Amino acid sequence: MKVKQRCFSGVYFTMPNRRTFLHQASLFAGSLALAPSVKAASKAANPICFFTKHLQGLSYDDIASLGAEMGVNGVESPIRPKGHIEPEQIEVELPKYVEALKKQGLELTILTSGINEVSKEQRTEAVLRTAAQLGIKRFRMLYYKYDLKKPIWEQVQELRPRIKDLVQLCQEIGIQPLVQNHSGKDYVAAPIWDIYSIMREYTPAQLSFCYDIYHATVEGGSQWPLSAALTADHWGAVYFKDFKWEGRKAEGCPLGQGQVSPDFVKLVKERGFAGPISLHVEYLKGDPKSADVLKEFREAHVRDLKVLKEWLA
Repeated sequence: MKVKQRCFSGVYFTMPNRRTFLHQASLFAGSLALAPSVKAASKAANPICFFTKHLQGLSYDDIASLGAEMGVNGVESPIRPKGHIEPEQIEVELPKYVEALKKQGLELTILTSGINEVSKEQRTEAVLRTAAQLGIKRFRMLYYKYDLKKPIWEQVQELRPRIKDLVQLCQEIGIQPLVQNHSGKDYVAAPIWDIYSIMREYTPAQLSFCYDIYHATVEGGSQWPLSAALTADHWGAVYFKDFKWEGRKAEGCPLGQGQVSPDFVKLVKERGFAGPISLHVEYLKGDPKSADVLKEFREAHVRDLKVLKEWLA
């Protein structure tokens, strides 16, 4: 079997050729550990991370220090075009970021990617192999969008081979792909049923949701319990964030001050979900390199995490 060797900060990792897909069954069995079962209640608290999109421009060490101050278990970070790390720099920069997090006792819980297919343009294999070698267990996929001038159901079917190819690669590598439900007129997974009609053909370890209660509430209003119940057997992560209606537009706001119901926690507990919970504070705006802005961010982190823990308790 031919292998590729790649160096990460002086350490050489073995990179299997994709064609050597000889151990798929055993790899898949091992990958079951990537996604905790939502059917078995966990005695331990869910690992909590927070999305670091609003901290772009800070150093890896500064981001890690903020996470440690919050008291979370890890971070969810944009490792994608215009994110903390560009895909072209993944082999050099991601090990540095992971090491900075480890120094603070944190993990990169969810890698938010620009990947929704196997392609050279997205550097799919390089990004995912690098992440897996560094111990990252899951990544959030790039969303898909509809062309509203074309039939919708046919477009759903066209996604099947792209998703199948990506899932197969992820099984080989040992990393779990996650799909976030968005809200909006042309987002795949906004109505939930579309992507779930594909996802239900896979095990939770192969393909799952980052179930986003913000977007589920925007799209479903008071029927969010239905979409939650439908998809709960395929939750790989759960997102907590809140919003208020500003006219016809949903605007992010601090957790507990908007439309998102704390009753969602009851469903999470009833389902025995044991996977990661990600706190999103995307309503925060400004340059984090400004001392005043960063102070505001710190206060918001503490406030929203306090609300989340109260809900979970």
